[in-house]
Amino acid sequence: MPMSVADLESNLKEAFPDADIAIEDLAGDGDHYRARIVSSAFAGLSRVKQHQLVYAALKGKVGGELHALALETSSPA
Repeated sequence: MPMSVADLESNLKEAFPDADIAIEDLAGDGDHYRARIVSSAFAGLSRVKQHQLVYAALKGKVGGELHALALETSSPA
């Protein structure tokens, strides 16, 4: 079963409460998303570490409920 935008955003907000999050359903199928996440949690971290934090926040759902997730992460300017 695909993951809804609401569920995806809820998981991300739980992990990054200060985040500005924008989610786009790329294929209209609830399975392919782009997420832009701006959070102070990413300050000073490499892009790889930032993405690892996001995958950890999704608790193993990437590759299962969530087939594909394109990420854009950054800390606030």
